[in-house]
Amino acid sequence: MAIERLRRRFTVGEYERMIEAGVLAEDDRVELLAGEVVEMSPIGIRHMNCVNRTGKVVGRSLADDFILSVQNPIRLSNGGMPQPDLAVFADRGDNAPMPTDDEVLLVIEVSDSTRDNDRQIKLPLYAAAGIPEAWLFDLATETIERHTEPVDGRYTLIAVAGRGQALESTVIPGLIIPASVIPPKG
Repeated sequence: MAIERLRRRFTVGEYERMIEAGVLAEDDRVELLAGEVVEMSPIGIRHMNCVNRTGKVVGRSLADDFILSVQNPIRLSNGGMPQPDLAVFADRGDNAPMPTDDEVLLVIEVSDSTRDNDRQIKLPLYAAAGIPEAWLFDLATETIERHTEPVDGRYTLIAVAGRGQALESTVIPGLIIPASVIPPKG
C-alpha cells in the first residue's frame, strides 16, 4: 500500500518568518523553490573553484554601481527565494533589502549533482520571474550555457560554449566568460 505524502507549499513571507523565528537557521543549507523548502547539496571542490573563478571574471567586468552577490538569496515574485551561485544587480546602498527579480540582471548556477534540479526547476523559475539572463555551468560536460529572452517560464535562446570557447553577456557590456572557468576533471 502506497502512502500519499502531503506537501505544504510556503510563500516567501512565510519562509522569511521561519528564518526570523529561528525555525531555519542562517547556516541551514536550504532555499525556497516553487513554494518548497529544498535542502541544498554540499559544495564540492570543483564547484567552489568554479564559483570563485567565475566571480573573479564577472567582478572585473562590473561597473562600480553593480553588486556581484555570491551564494546569497534573491526574492522572486513567483514565490521563490533561491540562492544562485552568482547574481548581479544594481548597487542600492548599504541597507538595501534583498534583491528582487525585477532588479537582478543575471544569475549563474554551477551544476554538478544539481544539474537536473537547476534545469527543471531553477531555470524555469528564473525565466518565469523575468530575469533576463541565466547561465548554467555544467561541470559534468565542462560547458557553459547562456539562457536569454525569457517567455512563459522558459528561456527561448540558449548559447553553449565548451573548452577553448567563451560566451558574452547580453545584459552586461564587456562581460565575456570563457568555459575555462570550469576546472578540468580529475
